[in-house]
Amino acid sequence: MNKKRISWLMTIAAVAMITFGLWFSGTQAATFAKGYLLYKADSVAAEDFAPKLQTTNAEVSLPEAEEAESIMDPVEEQEKGEEAAEEIAQLPKDIDYPSDPQIGDLMGELIIPKLGASLPIIHGTDEDELEQGVGHYAGSVLPGQSDNSVLSGHRDTVFRELGKVGKGDEFIVHTADGTFTYRVRQVRIVDEDDRTVIVPKPRATLTVSTCYPFDFVGYAPERYILVADLVSGS
Repeated sequence: MNKKRISWLMTIAAVAMITFGLWFSGTQAATFAKGYLLYKADSVAAEDFAPKLQTTNAEVSLPEAEEAESIMDPVEEQEKGEEAAEEIAQLPKDIDYPSDPQIGDLMGELIIPKLGASLPIIHGTDEDELEQGVGHYAGSVLPGQSDNSVLSGHRDTVFRELGKVGKGDEFIVHTADGTFTYRVRQVRIVDEDDRTVIVPKPRATLTVSTCYPFDFVGYAPERYILVADLVSGS
């Protein structure tokens, strides 16, 4: 009798594990895999282009934001970062991005030199767009224009390493209007319903947002915000 009961319990446990595995593979794992492919498919080779800029996250007092260790002299570090950014900006582009993007359009490319990453920018921030790459908030201006251009992405897909990016680091954006380089001047942690993220700005600004904390299980209650100023454009 005991053997039959044990066998019955093992069968139930096996069925439960298989059911859980199917559910997980169809949700969390699938999401992670999709984000990994998005992050890597068009990524810039880190050993060739990733700059080693001096990280200044400590000034912002964000205990959960990752800090990169300096492995060279700060001056040499800055020079290598600038050289790498220039090399990335000169990479040939064979994609004709739309000058007047519609929701769902591939409208540009976001390069993050600190991470050696290249990510597609999709016009719109609904789930359909965020599943394809970095979303551009349709209510904001296009990158390179005066005012606030807002980009958002999932922390467990395209922006899973965004915590390594901090004050002084750069974003490079390619669109139909040209190539634009922004430098981060502020790191903020805000509530999910904080509308100051999308308010107009007096100068050309890029605001990059993702959910926070990065290791939070489930729906994260806050947002990790990087505010960057335009420093050059072509």
